[in-house]
Amino acid sequence: MISGELQGNLESLRDCLSGPLVQKFAVDRRKSPSRLKPKRRNRSLKDVEHESGTTATGPPAEELGDFIDYVAHELFSSFPGEVQSLSYSGIQSDPRAAKRFIDPLPTVVVEQILATVSPSVAESLEAYGLLDSQADLPRFLVPVLQEYVNAATAAPPVWSTTRASACEICDRDWIPLTYHHLIPKQIHAKASKRGWHEEWRLNSVAWLCRACHSFVHRMASNEELARNYWSVDKLMEREDVVAWANWVGRVRWKAK
Repeated sequence: MISGELQGNLESLRDCLSGPLVQKFAVDRRKSPSRLKPKRRNRSLKDVEHESGTTATGPPAEELGDFIDYVAHELFSSFPGEVQSLSYSGIQSDPRAAKRFIDPLPTVVVEQILATVSPSVAESLEAYGLLDSQADLPRFLVPVLQEYVNAATAAPPVWSTTRASACEICDRDWIPLTYHHLIPKQIHAKASKRGWHEEWRLNSVAWLCRACHSFVHRMASNEELARNYWSVDKLMEREDVVAWANWVGRVRWKAK
């Protein structure tokens, strides 16, 4: 079971895997990840289509998505803890990690990660004809690993330019938005001095409608917001915020 705090990295790995896997399926569109039997020699296209229930247009998108999810989960679950939990924050605070997880990845780091990969990954890819042999797994995985590391350790965006198309609390997309400093600016010095947050996170923002923005500042002091509610996800863990969002999301008016 992957913990909630690692879900973001699991999703990043799935995204990194999806490109190469979709490309490999596109090369031979006869493959179906949920029904295709292990690859055998001397089979005609008609034989494959009959056995798999697919045509040359490729496997159903849902089946392909399930297969990618399976491979991503198997691969991620086998990674060492430090690879699963990679983050920009971690790299900034750990000089050793900063030297190990670079682009390109050092050979020794690649070998250490590959040594932990579950055999089920290579077996599945070979069985579905995506690898000629399990020995080809490193060649397939190294670019995926590099892309994953780069994504997991990427610096956050310039917060003020991350404008959303709808309020991040009530989801209304037809009213003006303002940006809310998730860590109030008046608390930045205190938050930094006391180690509540790293410097790079201090200017993170959420895009909220004026009603939700005002509600957030009414529900908690600046210090409480900085210490406990410094992301939209943390705000939405509060029952009163969810109740407010459900109510205000139904409030509409006509433009004058």
